[in-house]
Amino acid sequence: MKRLRNTSFQALLIVASILCAGVSGVAQTAEGPVQPIDFSHRIHAGDNKISCLYCHTGANRSISAGVPSVGTCAECHRFLKLKSPEIQKVLKYWETKQPITWTRVYSVPDYVYFSHKRHVRAGVACQSCHGEVQQVDRVSQQSSLTMGWCLQCHEQRQAPRECDTCHK
Repeated sequence: MKRLRNTSFQALLIVASILCAGVSGVAQTAEGPVQPIDFSHRIHAGDNKISCLYCHTGANRSISAGVPSVGTCAECHRFLKLKSPEIQKVLKYWETKQPITWTRVYSVPDYVYFSHKRHVRAGVACQSCHGEVQQVDRVSQQSSLTMGWCLQCHEQRQAPRECDTCHK
């Protein structure tokens, strides 16, 4: 009976690994998805050294990092680079009180629990999962987010590897 349970458990792990492989819910190109505003992470996070947490305000206090509101963009761009066509788009959103509908780059399946807060507070750099975003204009998915990929990271960092850490 015990051998049967081990075999069943192994089969379950294999099926789960196959189902999770490459699941992100987002079609990606090498350049990443086209966004409603041609936002450059290289200029903002790289050249201007704006912290990830300035725009992704939920990353250190929530499961979701969040995306910047139009108000966050307008804080600076009501005064800076006003003639830029992309900034004109931002200001149009601001004037009409419409949110910028950013296209999601990363997504995990519904059966996975992932908390940005836990990872940020544990000292995991954003670049560990998202790549060197400060060096690119358009962000694309840099990690597979498969169960194997996550487990490898947890193993390297001696983080919890129990199933209920990520599957609630």
